[in-house]
Order: sequence, then structure tokens, then C-alpha cells
Amino acid sequence: MTDQQPDASNLTYEQARDELIEVVRKLEAGGTTLEDALRLWERGEELAGICQQWLDGARARLDAAVATDPDSDSDSDSG
Repeated sequence: MTDQQPDASNLTYEQARDELIEVVRKLEAGGTTLEDALRLWERGEELAGICQQWLDGARARLDAAVATDPDSDSDSDSG
């Protein structure tokens, strides 16, 4: 595990997701010291949070777009 990790606040969703996948692979493979495993776990938690923020932001943007789309027919079920 390297000591230099990209600043999580600057990661794209894809970068955070890919790094999270690598963290999970390393944890599943085992063979690390307890200290390294804890560092990996903490980084994984951070990366999972970043991914969730991106997904929440995307959901909010989609919801806003649907809510302001004059062509959307949200009342079609009631008629």
C-alpha cells in the first residue's frame, strides 16, 4: 500500500470506484499486516462515501430534470 493516495475530493466516480475495487481485492486476498488492512479498510470507506456522493448527486440531477421537463407526464397513471 502506498502512502501517497489521490485526494478523494478530486476523484471522479470512476476513479473512486476503480480504486475501491482494488482495495476490496487486496483485503480479500489477505496477507497484509493488521495495520495495512486497517488502512485499506479506512480508504475503502472513504472511497465508498465518494461514490455514494456522486450517485446521490446524479440522482438529484435526474430528479430535477424530470421535475422540470415539460414533456414528462407524471399524471399519466391517474387519467
